[in-house]
Parts: sequence; structure tokens; C-alpha cells
Amino acid sequence: MQQQAQLATNVAYGQIRANLEPQAVPLRYCLYARKSTEEDERQALSIDSQINEMIQLAQRDNLTIIDIKKESHSAKSSGGRPVFNELLTDIRLGKFNAILTWAPDRVSRNAGDLGTVVDLMDQGLLKEIRTNGQVFKNSPNEKFLLMILCSQAKLENDNKGINVKRGLRAKCDLGIRPGHCPLGYLNEKLAVRGKSRVLLDPERAPIIKQVFERVGNDAISGREVYRWLRDDIKFTTRTGKRLTLSGLYRLLGMTFYYGEFEFPTGSGNWYKGSHEPLIDKELFEKARTNLLSAPKEKYGLKEFQFTKLIKCGNCGGGITAEEKIKRLSDGSLKKYVYYRCTRHINTDCREPFIREEELINQIVAMADKLEFKDKVIQDKISEEIKRFSMMASAISGGDLNIKSKIKEKGADIKAYIRYVLEHGKIGEKREILGNLNSKIILENKKITINN
Repeated sequence: MQQQAQLATNVAYGQIRANLEPQAVPLRYCLYARKSTEEDERQALSIDSQINEMIQLAQRDNLTIIDIKKESHSAKSSGGRPVFNELLTDIRLGKFNAILTWAPDRVSRNAGDLGTVVDLMDQGLLKEIRTNGQVFKNSPNEKFLLMILCSQAKLENDNKGINVKRGLRAKCDLGIRPGHCPLGYLNEKLAVRGKSRVLLDPERAPIIKQVFERVGNDAISGREVYRWLRDDIKFTTRTGKRLTLSGLYRLLGMTFYYGEFEFPTGSGNWYKGSHEPLIDKELFEKARTNLLSAPKEKYGLKEFQFTKLIKCGNCGGGITAEEKIKRLSDGSLKKYVYYRCTRHINTDCREPFIREEELINQIVAMADKLEFKDKVIQDKISEEIKRFSMMASAISGGDLNIKSKIKEKGADIKAYIRYVLEHGKIGEKREILGNLNSKIILENKKITINN
């Protein structure tokens, strides 16, 4: 009887103890794979390789993977990984309570993210971090080991940054600018690592030199040089793309072309390059001076006399204008305006340029054939006659003969139109042609009328 009573007591005690002890919570893993795009992690497994390895580990150990998350971001800085931040949020919401990853440094290589992960373990929200060769649970020793391994990864990362900067300084001391060389030069291929030279690009170097000469010696504006590169010689970069206007202005500000460079930019650390200079410093300074002293043109806002009023006869597109500046032998500058097709409809349209003076002469010669809105022009002429009569009367002291002569002369619409086209202001010319009943067509440098 005594033995049976003792047995009953033990069973009851065991049941009470089982009820008091916490039940084991099933682990729900999120497989997290990360690959930095930076050079210092080139030796790390690719994302797909990490996933394949960890899936095999999960199958071997009967682990339950709820989701797979992957991203290509560096773990050097805290909070810079959107997918990892999403993973932390899911752990707080109870979607996962364990992480499966290739190595501790895949989770964190900075103190901020590491502190967040350990804090989640302290709260009991993150039960386990399992890697290829280790398991970290919510125990003091294993959390301490996790922090040591992640801190070691941060130390290695910091040391690599210091070593890279030291290597870049050493390269600069040798006269070699780090990174890709500017347009007009080529990095030597198949050279010993760290000893590659910068060579002149036989195809583009002569053109880059001409760019500096045009701006420095000929005082041609940056936009004009840009149009020359784009339209006349079809200049392209090493990748086959067109040079942009902003890229041209950056190019004209690179001291590398006369043999010196600053690294890093804005640091005040200047070095003498070991490459062959493309120009001398004097030409560079002249080009910079001419660019800074050139009048600032608001691109696209300059008004020309006949834009938007004439159509291209070859492709049906609009006609645009360009202003070119030429330095004469006496040192003065002369402006020329040329009209051409916008090539908006047909990029291969070959409608040639035509000078503005020639365009005006042709329109004036055809004034008798142009059909205008007579009422509008008549009102405009009457307004001009009235204004001139008042001015003439004021100048002549009220002489009625001048006023009567103006009145007797009458309104010759065609004569007025020819006068405005030859001597009027831009706004007046545009107003006249804006009242045409017919369309003006430019084709092969000839003006025709389309009624």
C-alpha cells in the first residue's frame, strides 16, 4: 500500500512539473541569402549557391522553411538592406522565429544590425540562427560567440577599407589615376595588376584635342561644339553612346588632359600624372576662361524669327534654327542663324541648312504670292499709320501736309509685308507670317507655298 501511494504521488508530481515546464516551440525558419555587389565579397558564394546549400542542410536536419528571402546589398551599414529589414519585421510579427543562412556575416557586418538581432533573441522572438557549420540559440555563450564572429567580420571589412585607401594613394603617387580613364584615353589591357598604363585613344584623342582648341582658340561656345560633335562628325564614347552636353562640359573641366589630377575630387590632393598630356595647361585655361565669360544661354528659350512657321518638305517635320558664332580676322565675332529640319519625324532626314538671310530673301521675293488674312493685316497697317502720323505730327509741329501725304498714300499690304520681313523685329515678322492662309514649305533649301 505504501509503494502504491508513493507511485501515485510521483505520477501526480510529474504531471504538475510537465504543466509548469514550457512546451518546446516549433522552429519556423526563414532562409536568408545575401550577396554584396562590392569587390571585397567576390569570393562569397552566389545567392543561388547559398540557397541550394542551405536547402540541402534543411532536408538533412528536417528543418521547416517558411520563406526564402534574398538580396544583393552590402551589410557594412546599418539599416541599408530593405529585405533584411523586412525579415526583422516578420520576426517581430511572429511569422518566423529562426533564421537559416550560410554564415554569420550574411546576417550582419555592422554593430547596429547585430544589436537588433541579439535584442530579438533576448526578447524570445528569435529562437535560433543556424548556419552551415554552427547553431546559435538564445543562451549567453552562443549569443556571445555570434557577436564575436559578426564583430570579426566588421573588423575585416574596416581593415579592407583602410587597405583599399592606402592602395589608391600609392597608385596616385605613381601618377596613375584610379578608376576608368577619361574620354580620349584607354586603360592598358593585359597588364600586370597595379601596373597598368593609361594610353592615348588613337580614335578619340585627336577629336578631344580639337574640342579644346575650338573653345580655347576659336572662342566657340560649348553648345556649338556639342552640335559639331553630334551632327557633323557623329562622335561617340567608348561604349558607342553619344556624348551629352553635360558630359562635354565636365570633359572641358578635367585637368587630367594637361597632365594633373585631384584624388579624391575636392580633397585638395593633387598628383602629377604619368600619362601623356593631350593639351598644355595654357590651352586648358583659355578654354575655361572662354566658357565662363560666354553669355549664358537658356537652351530652348531663344526666339528665332521663323521657327514653328515653316514645315520641312522632305519629311513633314518642323523647322528649327541654330545660332553659330564665328571669330573674324579682325578679332570681332559675327553671328549667323541657320534653319534646318528638327528630324523629329525622320531622324535620317537630310534637309540641308539654309542661312536666315537667304530664307528672308526668298520669302520677300514671294510676298506677292502669299495669301494673308487681309482684315488682320489692314488693321495692323492702320494702327501703324496712326502711330506714325502722331509721331510725324509731333515732330513737324502739327504740319498737316505730312499727315495728308500719309493718308493719300493708302495701305499697300504687300509693300508693308515686304518692309516688315526685311526690317521688322522678330515679333513683328512672326505676327505677319502667323496670319498666312497658306503654309510655307522648305525643301532642298527652296521656299514653296502650299495652299
